[in-house]
Amino acid sequence: MTRALWDRFRASYYADRATGLTVDTSRMGFGDDFFSRMEPEIQRAYAEMAELERGAIANPDENRMVGHYWLRAPELAPTPAIRGEIEATLARIEAFAADVHAGRIGLFRRVLVVGIGGSALGPEFVASALATPRDRLRPHFFDNTDPDGMDLVLAELDGHLDETLTVVISKSGGTKETRNGMVEAAAAYQKAGLDFGAHAVAVTGEGSELDRVAEKGNWCARFPMWDWVGGRTSELSAVGLLPAALQGIDVRGLLAGAAAVDRLTRGTHTRTNPAALLALMWHHAGDGRGAKDMVVLPYKDRLLLFSRYLQQLVMESLGKEKDRKGRVVRQGIAVYGNKGSTDQHAYVQELREGLANFFVTFIRVAEDRVGPSMIVGEGATSGDYLFGFLEGTRRALYENGRESVTIGLPRVDARAVGGLIALYERTVGFYGSLVDVNAYHQPGVEAGKKAAGDVLALQTQVLAALRSTGRPLDCEGAAGAAGAPEDVEIVWKILEHAAANREHGVTKEVDAGFSSTYRIR
Repeated sequence: MTRALWDRFRASYYADRATGLTVDTSRMGFGDDFFSRMEPEIQRAYAEMAELERGAIANPDENRMVGHYWLRAPELAPTPAIRGEIEATLARIEAFAADVHAGRIGLFRRVLVVGIGGSALGPEFVASALATPRDRLRPHFFDNTDPDGMDLVLAELDGHLDETLTVVISKSGGTKETRNGMVEAAAAYQKAGLDFGAHAVAVTGEGSELDRVAEKGNWCARFPMWDWVGGRTSELSAVGLLPAALQGIDVRGLLAGAAAVDRLTRGTHTRTNPAALLALMWHHAGDGRGAKDMVVLPYKDRLLLFSRYLQQLVMESLGKEKDRKGRVVRQGIAVYGNKGSTDQHAYVQELREGLANFFVTFIRVAEDRVGPSMIVGEGATSGDYLFGFLEGTRRALYENGRESVTIGLPRVDARAVGGLIALYERTVGFYGSLVDVNAYHQPGVEAGKKAAGDVLALQTQVLAALRSTGRPLDCEGAAGAAGAPEDVEIVWKILEHAAANREHGVTKEVDAGFSSTYRIR
């Protein structure tokens, strides 16, 4: 290391003694004038964030506030009613979990979480990061509408459904993937001779479809999802806190860690605001237009799922066709990642010598394990090797012109995980302001849901056409009979999928590629 690089490291290293959080931006190639040039823009981001926390309408598509910051600081909520709801819900979560652990609500040893997107990625990340052999309830997840995936989970629960509590999470209650998972879970309980309602909990919006199902089915409990908390920022609401509390995780620690980092990231002195530092590094790396991907490499097994969690938080928030003025900008930052030192044997070769279309975020954890480590060779512990691989990879990338940021945590515990979540939530908000996109709506997601609905509606028409004709049809004939002559490609795929599965009674009469014929007997 040269003296100049040591000086740059000291000038670019942020550390907070109270939380143990560190951010090292010295291996990013920003110029001497970068911070002064960007200062007016980041000051605007601070002001917009302050308005957001005061209750400004941040999602005009749905005319709603964005208040996930209030979840760990209820005193900042814009109304006494919202503050009361937050505090009361947390108390109910803790009381319910205590009752479950004490056996006052069934004899549960496992929890099945049914959700998708923000209703699964956050809970799965936290469950994995903070798992211990002493977990009060062992977590399992339905996080997709893949039947085979659900069968795998149900096979793990075979013989244990009587001791499994199922938590179904959906704000609207109409999310198809979650509804399907709920239906499949309920059928499994019924097959086992168990009352699903006595084993089920809902986390949903008041008056939603799921709320009505839970009320009618006399479920164990219902917890709220509020319209001012978006799915990808919902981990510190009942969405994430309830599964975590049931698992036995310190939910107060999660909230305290997030609140501590929130206090740091409310500051308007850029060099001492870790979220602002990250947002500015993202801006520098991608030239303010997402020109480079973000590779997330946590050197800790417990943080393996963090990159998956960040994919939704970052990409759904920032991947936008238009800016807030309606101009086409096509913004976003693609996120992918693995873990160290697994990545040493996977894609670091390309990172060092392939296309320089990325920047890296290393995550370093100071504490190797609880308790002392043994010497495994050459006077070093396994954790020493992990540390060496991180620093070696960072150096190798830098020597070949690859930029990186390094985030440091003291250990992986509830406070640190809560702080990491809060750090990235604030960073995403700041970056959205810097590039002038609305980080709090998701029109592309809604478009995808609508398109999926169109496909399922067409399937209904195609199957009805096959039944009514009573004779074999090829894909073009089926498309015409279904009133969709322009949709032959998707009709062919519908017929192929139906013939590969038995539920709809479709058989392939003649197997001849695109000229195959299908019928329902």
